[in-house]
Amino acid sequence: MRRVLRRVGGALFLLFTAAVVATALGSVNIPLAHVLGILAAQLPGLGELIEPGWSPAHEVIVLRVRLPRVLLALVVGGGLSVAGVLFQGSLRNPLADPYVIGVSAGASLGAAVGLLLVIPRGIVGYGFLPLFAFAGAVLATLAVSRLGQRRGRLEPTSLLLAGVALGAFLTAVVSLLMVLRIENLQDVYLWLMGSLSGRTWSHVSMAAPYVFLGLALALWLAKDLNVYLLGEEAAHSLGIDVQRVQRLVLLIGSLMAAACVAVSGVIGFVGLMVPHALRLIVGAEHRRLVFHSLWAGAVFLLLADTLARTVFSPLEIPVGIITAFVGGPFFIYLLKRGSDFHG
Repeated sequence: MRRVLRRVGGALFLLFTAAVVATALGSVNIPLAHVLGILAAQLPGLGELIEPGWSPAHEVIVLRVRLPRVLLALVVGGGLSVAGVLFQGSLRNPLADPYVIGVSAGASLGAAVGLLLVIPRGIVGYGFLPLFAFAGAVLATLAVSRLGQRRGRLEPTSLLLAGVALGAFLTAVVSLLMVLRIENLQDVYLWLMGSLSGRTWSHVSMAAPYVFLGLALALWLAKDLNVYLLGEEAAHSLGIDVQRVQRLVLLIGSLMAAACVAVSGVIGFVGLMVPHALRLIVGAEHRRLVFHSLWAGAVFLLLADTLARTVFSPLEIPVGIITAFVGGPFFIYLLKRGSDFHG
């Protein structure tokens, strides 16, 4: 128990430190002491005790511009990473992640349909947007699973090829919607590129409940996934309903990926790289792997987004470009290595 508390405490400290540093950096650099002071002043009972030594402009930048974006990067990064753990574990394939197997493209199409064709602009209700994204993600998951089956069993190579082909097709459909609804071009364009620019507290509140619900369910199913590592026959002999567990895990992973895509667009390779790298470091026990993937994915995407908005400042590039620059070579490395899934 003490070891678990140390791990949780260490992860929270790392996340807090990364968030504060990222909040301080940007086209206008803000001293770390000012960022800490602004955050501390928001706590009940401390606001009256702290004398502001920062400008009102800095407070607006921290609380209304950067902090929501930083927290959203943590939520989306952690969500995509845990979704990658679930996809890789249920499919027993190290190349499986929401982006590679087309689930993110399905979620993007669902969100685009909801925003461009169904949800009234202005009334919106971004809270409904993840539901449309989830529907698209589930349909994409079912389609890829069906196309990737050989003799009633999921075949990794077929699944991968089906995911790539389906992802390309769904992206083309989204592009067609962009052409037909050109007045909403900017909204969908950011999804295709993957961006956290201009995100607000409403986006954080929209994605966080789905991600944390998925996290809780992932930890609940971790024991079954550990047994599944032994193989389908061994899992059956130990009383595990393999098909049921696979369906549940894929649905949970789709829910998390859909919530992330609804607020950030298609950010690729986070769910591929982080779980695969951590599996080599902390092992394949899924409760431990889910926990470490959560904070590592969060920090990774926060770092990528910080680079995206600072390297060419004041010009900002979509964070999806940064993750693709890192993830593309990593994906090629896995293909060249011919890596199988090892527990």
